[in-house]
Amino acid sequence: MLEEELAKVDVAVEAGADSVMDLSTGGDISQCRKKVIERSKVPVGTVPIYQAVVDAINNQGGLIHLSVEKIFDVIEEQAADGVDFITVHCGSPGPLFEMLKSQGRVTDIVSRGGAFLTTWMLHHNRENPLYEHFDRLLTIAKTYDVTLSLGDGLRPGCLADATDRAQIHELMTLGHLTKKACSRTCR
Repeated sequence: MLEEELAKVDVAVEAGADSVMDLSTGGDISQCRKKVIERSKVPVGTVPIYQAVVDAINNQGGLIHLSVEKIFDVIEEQAADGVDFITVHCGSPGPLFEMLKSQGRVTDIVSRGGAFLTTWMLHHNRENPLYEHFDRLLTIAKTYDVTLSLGDGLRPGCLADATDRAQIHELMTLGHLTKKACSRTCR
């Protein structure tokens, strides 16, 4: 499996990719990421919630057992390992789900990270931890010089869902978080 991931990195770089993503969800995820970072000649990105959920499934029996601390531990581990950017789905605060439920969607939530966080939030009846603790994300990003890619967890999966209220609200929230990040770190 690791050799296949490294071969993908080589092919992507050879084909002119500007960056690569390590989206591993099996095997030794930490080891794979470290090897991908070593091998890549271009910036490497990850989606830390993937590893956090896999760890929760393997160690606690399911993603509902995932703790906020574990999410941030994985984010910090990946940043410390030297990833260049991480995708974080922090633009969908809790109230957005009432809007999503009331309007309905043809394809619901198609983002894997968005679906993981939504499941966790609905089960625990809690705020999106990446939204609630956005300042903590900014501190990690600044400490390790990691770029935050603000993922759109409610992006549409089909034309019928495009530019619905939930998507637009999430994009507006991401814009607000971007301004907050710049006001704190772009000095």
